[in-house]
This record gives sequence, structure tokens and C-alpha cells, in this order.
Amino acid sequence: MLFQRHYAGTAPCSPARACLYTGLYQMNNRVCRNGTPLDDRHDNIARAARRAGYDPTLFGYTDVAPDPRNHAPADPFLRTYEGVLPGFTTRQLLPEHQKAWLSWLAARGIDSSAGFPAVHRPAASDAPEVSNAVPAYSTDETPTAFLVGEFLRWLGEQDEGEPWFAHVSFLSPHPPFIVPEPFNTMYDPAEGPGYHRASTVDAEKAHHPFLAYHLEHHQNKSGFIPGAAGKVADWTEDEFRRIRALYYGMISEVDAQLGRMWKGIKDKGVWDDTIIILTSDHAEMMGDHFMLGKGGWFDGSYHIPLIIRAPGCAQAAGTKVDRFTSAVDIMPTLLDLIGGKALPHLDGQSLKPFLDNAVPDTWRDAAFWEYDFRSIAKGTAEAHFGLGSRALNLSVVRTETVKYVHFGAGLPPLLYDLANDPGETRNLADDPAWLSVRLESAERLLAWRARHLDQSLALSELTDAGAVGHLARLP
Repeated sequence: MLFQRHYAGTAPCSPARACLYTGLYQMNNRVCRNGTPLDDRHDNIARAARRAGYDPTLFGYTDVAPDPRNHAPADPFLRTYEGVLPGFTTRQLLPEHQKAWLSWLAARGIDSSAGFPAVHRPAASDAPEVSNAVPAYSTDETPTAFLVGEFLRWLGEQDEGEPWFAHVSFLSPHPPFIVPEPFNTMYDPAEGPGYHRASTVDAEKAHHPFLAYHLEHHQNKSGFIPGAAGKVADWTEDEFRRIRALYYGMISEVDAQLGRMWKGIKDKGVWDDTIIILTSDHAEMMGDHFMLGKGGWFDGSYHIPLIIRAPGCAQAAGTKVDRFTSAVDIMPTLLDLIGGKALPHLDGQSLKPFLDNAVPDTWRDAAFWEYDFRSIAKGTAEAHFGLGSRALNLSVVRTETVKYVHFGAGLPPLLYDLANDPGETRNLADDPAWLSVRLESAERLLAWRARHLDQSLALSELTDAGAVGHLARLP
């Protein structure tokens, strides 16, 4: 079953994954940036799966900064945000430095002594910054292929009839934009849709103070192409299109490796008993609004894939759901499918009714997400805007036809007519003709935030008869 309107809870990686793993919106899990610790008091998908009798096993990464209150100050765990979600057994860790993959390549005779960028250096010395030159490794030697191989080896070790749970988390598609044959030339840069953006970078910056800041400070070429210099906004239309073609190729490379996974599961004889949830933490701007990466409020950063296949739900095969779903729905859905129990204070809802060809009596009629752009370590954003960290955030409510963006303080709101401006290029927040829509959207957003304030203890009460409500049902 394909969920066509599935949205991340926030961006970038760590905050988005906190929503995915805890079933809580950012306003409750409070993971604001890469490096914000995840409070250990929160339940998560791995711990809940353990309570249901599984040994959740990780291949890849989870990007979870540990709660520093549980570690000594000198603990190396506190030097990186690329920690492992508590509850997972780690079979093959593969964070962004990719060292396990690099050593695997070295064992296969591929020189990786100079590190990750050297492996990706184009073969032609005169190659442009954005190149489809063939890397030093083949399609059978990508980080994705390496991780799938480790999963299949582990799968072969699982005892017949015993339950298993794997979280296979690929870095790709992700910068640097390099992929082997045939994927490097699979897509024509000249093809594909036009970009959603203003006529010039300066016009885009004039759209909102946040965009001016983001395009100036967080769109550096070196963050996307090793060895490149200058701002992303300096790139030409042709370069953006070549990046997009490579990105599409990276998606297809992952798809090919997923096919290899599905074959391995079938060869094991457990395909008909296996739940598969295919999704992402966040999306990718890929040139819209002259941006790469993720952040802000545009759909391009938050509209993510979700496909679910579950035993006993054959009637769902090949069908599509057009309702708004969220990353926070994944944890309660998975627990519902494996016979576990989601705690009642979670912000997400189980999607199993859709898989059973039933529409829940009550379901959200809009998507909601958040984005926090504070900079605790360097204070860059705080200095630029002249605001405290607590003000540097935004919340979004998106219906079928309207999107409203509200900032914490000090920055103006945004309002878009998605029916006539799907590219989000015209801000109508100050248009008198749209004032009633703006007020209605603000009220909807306020009601959403009020309804989803932390309910972990608020759904309980101590009485003469003892604890009632949520507390009485804690595992």
C-alpha cells in the first residue's frame, strides 16, 4: 500500500528520526538539531519491539545523540550525534564516515587510504564539480550493496520459526552525488520537471528573512560536492539538473539493492510472514528555491515515501491512500502489526485500519510539521536574527489547498494558496483578501499544538482507588 501524502515530522536527520522512532512530534521529543540529545525518558520503537519479543537489529545508522545525563563527561559517546537508538542491537554500524565500508573496499583491492572523498574522486582530472564520472567502485560495491550484503548474511543466521526485526538504514541517496554505472547516466539532465523557485536567487532571498539567511549561510557547495567551492546558489541551471539526474540515479541504485533484499527474504522462505515498511527520515529540495538538502517549510523537504507490506493484508496490495499521514504514525503502526502496544500519549496513529481497507472514524485532515533552526554550539542563527534560541523555530499546517507557516517570534508568517501556487512562490500572509484564511489557519495550528502538548502523565490521575488512566497501563 502506497501512502501518497506522507510527511516527515521535521528536519534534518536527527530531529526527523526522533519523530520516526518515538512517535512524538518535535514539540514533545525536543530533538531540535543534529546533536540535540534524545531524552532517555522517551519510549522508542526499538524498546517497544523488545517488549513484544523481538531483538531489533540495526544495519546502518540512527543518528541519535544520547542523553548526556547517562554518561560521564569524557565518554566518547558524547562527541557525536551519530549514536545508536537505545534498544537496538548493532550488527553493522555505518554512519556517515562510512569507515566499515571503506575497509571492506580495501579488502577487495580498492584503495581507500585517503578516506571517503578520495574514493569518490572522479576519474577524469578535468571533470567539472558536478560529474557523472565513474567512481572507483562498482555497482556491487556501493555502501548500499555492502549494507544489504551484511543484512543477508545475518538473515541466513536466523533460526527457522523465530521472529526477527531488522532496521536497514541506508545513507543513499545523499551527498556526495556520485553513483556507479549504469545509474550515473540512467537519467537525462535535460528531462524532468521545471524547478519551483523565484526568477533569481536575490528574489528568492527577498521572499522571507529565513530564506535570505539559509541561502547565504547553509548552502555551501563543499557540503554537497567534495572539493567544490562557492555557494550552491552560484551553480547554473545545468548544474542543478546534473545533480538531480545523479540523485535520481542514486534512488534507482537503492531500488536495485532493495530488490536484492526482497529476493533474499523470499529465498529464506519467510516472504509471506514478513512486514516491510519502506520510508525515509526527510526529503530533499533538489534545486527547488535554489536549495539542496532539507530545512525550512517547503514540501520538497518533508514529503517522503511510505510503502507498507504486511501479512494478512493482501487486500491492500497495489492500493493507494490519499489521506495525510506522518512519520509519527510509524511506531504505533508497527506495534499494531506485531502485536505490541503503543502507549496512549503518542502523537501518531496506527495505519493498520487503512491496510485492512477501512478508513478510521477520525483522521487528520492536514499535515503538520516543525523546523528548528537554532545554533546552540556557535550561536550563528541567534546572532543573525538577534533572537534567543527558543524563538528560532517554525510550525506548519498544510491542508489540500493551503499552507500556513508560523514562526516562534520576530519573523513574519507565510501563507500559500497551494491550489494555484503549488510551488510556494507567492506569500499571501499580508494580502487583505486572505486575512480570514490566515486567521483560520493560525487557529488550526494553535489547536493542533494544544491537543498534542506532552500527554505522557497528563492522561493519568491519582485517585483514592490508585492510579487510573495512562499510568495504570504502563508496561
